[in-house]
Amino acid sequence: MRSRSREYDQDFRDRATRIRSWGLGLLSLAALLWAWCAVLLLTPYAVDEEPDDRYPQECESRLFTDRGTANEGVFRGDHCADERDWPEAVALLGLSLPVSVVGAALFTTGTVTRRMSAHGEAMRELDKLTNAPKA
Repeated sequence: MRSRSREYDQDFRDRATRIRSWGLGLLSLAALLWAWCAVLLLTPYAVDEEPDDRYPQECESRLFTDRGTANEGVFRGDHCADERDWPEAVALLGLSLPVSVVGAALFTTGTVTRRMSAHGEAMRELDKLTNAPKA
């Protein structure tokens, strides 16, 4: 009976490890989405005005511009405002939210489950030592 209990506990911990790994994977995916969003918002970029343009137009970053090419370029007829638009960055953030929430929940569940299993095993060992016949 003891080995069956140990096998069950090992299977239980293996499942908890897989759950925690899935959570870590989803958190990593959310981090990649956040990084992609940061690149879109923080880095300057260049836009080809025609196919195979030898001298593309330089555009300011979307976030660190004060009424520059990235935000008001459409009124002047340049191509910067059309190249990186706000809805794409907002969509990335919106997609990262459920991914990060589910990832955090799975990672937490897996970690707590493993710790509770280890705690239960430690308590069983202490009970065995306490109930052992004294010599």
